Amino acid sequence: MLHRLQAMAMTARRPFFLATMALCLAACGSRGVTLDDIARDTSIVTGSVGKTEAPKDATELSDATTIRNVVSSLDLEAGAPAALAWANAETGSRGALRHISEYTDQGTLCRRFEATRESFDGIALYQGESCLASGGMWAMTAFDRL
Repeated sequence: MLHRLQAMAMTARRPFFLATMALCLAACGSRGVTLDDIARDTSIVTGSVGKTEAPKDATELSDATTIRNVVSSLDLEAGAPAALAWANAETGSRGALRHISEYTDQGTLCRRFEATRESFDGIALYQGESCLASGGMWAMTAFDRL
């Protein structure tokens, strides 16, 4: 008899339980996140962005110095090489120099070049410029990652 009463009580509670569950599900679905809410995200902008200069780390600066030394030591009167390898034993980086050209800017001798840089963080292409500063020292005036 006790078993029969428990079964009847359970049967009586079942519609109440189902109604409560249906009400909860309806409430959750009535104002949840919809596709329209997530489809229009105005914080994401696509297209081109302005070039920002990232801070150069010590490894990149050391490699730039090595490249400057190679570019400044070339005898371009004998002709610019099509490609010239460079390596930095201090950082383990290496690469090639191409399109080396010399020009004069307001009486200052400068050399432009394109360099590849293979390092632990990948391979990158740079455009650079080195100019002869006062005292006969060459200074890197540009070394921009493309």
